[in-house]
Amino acid sequence: MSALVELDACTKVYRVGSFGSGRLTAVDDVTFDVRSGEVVSLIGESGSGKSTIGRMILRLSPVTSGAIRFKGEDISAFGDRRLAEYYRHAQGVFQDPFSSYNPVYKADRVFALVKNAYFPHVDGATWRSRIEASLEAVSLDPRQVLHKYPHQLSGGQLQRLLVARALLLDLEFLVADEIISMLDASTRIDVLNLLGELKANGLGILFITHDLSLGNYISDRTLILRRGVVVESGRTADVFGDPRHPYTRSLLAAVPHLHTKWGPGTTTEARHSPTTPPALVTVGPGHLARVAQ
Repeated sequence: MSALVELDACTKVYRVGSFGSGRLTAVDDVTFDVRSGEVVSLIGESGSGKSTIGRMILRLSPVTSGAIRFKGEDISAFGDRRLAEYYRHAQGVFQDPFSSYNPVYKADRVFALVKNAYFPHVDGATWRSRIEASLEAVSLDPRQVLHKYPHQLSGGQLQRLLVARALLLDLEFLVADEIISMLDASTRIDVLNLLGELKANGLGILFITHDLSLGNYISDRTLILRRGVVVESGRTADVFGDPRHPYTRSLLAAVPHLHTKWGPGTTTEARHSPTTPPALVTVGPGHLARVAQ
């Protein structure tokens, strides 16, 4: 199956310090793809570059070097018209929903913006039916969320409104960046099951999280990111069942277990691990890790 989204040796460098004299490499030579009907989890601690990758895929942040392709086309070459069409098929839902809303307007204005941009000829009754269906798909009662201002809704409700907004488009690819971080446990399962249904219908999903259990629950393939570098990747069963990089093992060891005391002994050994080798090597079928051979 051909890739829907491909990242080819992508690097993102920020200028920092006085007058931009310093350089911070947030993402370093990252290569992977996401196919239709597949969930790929990108897992790492805060500051590892996960969200930066999501923003680059959606062209919210430019790539310093390398290329990102959607259906074989380099997205950096998209002009305004082609970029608008790209956003019809590729969307993102990010961790902080509050930043996506203008507090002056009602929260469901995001649906009107979609209609004006992509479905101007759909009649009002049909559009309302579509909105209600998308809200119900993410376990929201239209009567409780429509015509409300952002401050009248919870973070979880605002997050699900953004997922509902994405469902109104001709969606093929979704960047889901910590999208269930503000949801309670029961609603998390609803949203995860929704993502599973979308995957079954052919949607490609990049699922960005720091929660290993969520990644294990939903993803077909997993990439472990540390300090902007992919240190291990492969089928989720292989990465979780036979971790090869010290950082992957330390992440798994740091997960609290019932009836097990979680103390100083359960720390991240990879913080003190030596510099990783410069290249990923094959350690099993489709399983790559930065380990010494």
